Amino acid sequence: MPDVSRIDARGPRFAASVTAVLLLIATVLSLTGVSTQRVSAGFIAVQPSSGATLAPEAWAVSALPLAARVVDPGFLLLLVVALLFVWGVAAPRTAPWGVLYRRVIQPRLSPPTEFEDARPPRFAQGVGLFVTVVGLLLHVAGVPWALPIAAAMAFVAASLNAVFGLCLGCQLYLVLQRAGLVGRRGPVTA
Repeated sequence: MPDVSRIDARGPRFAASVTAVLLLIATVLSLTGVSTQRVSAGFIAVQPSSGATLAPEAWAVSALPLAARVVDPGFLLLLVVALLFVWGVAAPRTAPWGVLYRRVIQPRLSPPTEFEDARPPRFAQGVGLFVTVVGLLLHVAGVPWALPIAAAMAFVAASLNAVFGLCLGCQLYLVLQRAGLVGRRGPVTA
């Protein structure tokens, strides 16, 4: 039986590459969606002392009903990415990018020479999940720019991992481990 506490270090970079592409698309879609759009002025606002006046421009995401917010393409794609993060945290051995790497990419590469603990990349998936879920919830609540900011933050982290091998979530895990807050138990199996 393979040691699931140690993984090929190239696998998480491959997964980060695919995730970065999805997050880039989600960022672009959310920048062009309702999260950053303004509703043009022209609706009437009644002020108690002065009567009717034109209201200033408002953010579209705040003015739209919930159903219109959740069908925004940027929201839907970021939701898919968040669900992939959930999968990566809950069952990393069966997550799609890991399976694709192990079955299709890894057999075509030379044997791995560098292995890493599986816990920091799994923790990093949780960090990505946290960032995307916060953006999704704030978008649903009608907060302007929350969706593209969350998508962009996750994109930057995934890109750093994919291009430079710098996993910000893994580094956070190591800091928390040194502080004694995580990872002091035995290796986690996937």
